[in-house]
Amino acid sequence: MKNKLKVLRAERNWSQADLAEQLNVSRQTVNAIETEKYDPSLPLAFKIAAVFAQKIEDIFIPEEDA
Repeated sequence: MKNKLKVLRAERNWSQADLAEQLNVSRQTVNAIETEKYDPSLPLAFKIAAVFAQKIEDIFIPEEDA
């Protein structure tokens, strides 16, 4: 699944570790999501959306729509 996580994080000048701490996950998890090697669980996707004050569908784009 495509996502805008890296762009959103960079706009805030956050490191992967900074975001991981806010989400209560490892930096490696943030990296895996950003590089599209891992799709987050629904609860984690909701957490990510809340951190960036955006809707899930504004951050994550299904492959068929990308």
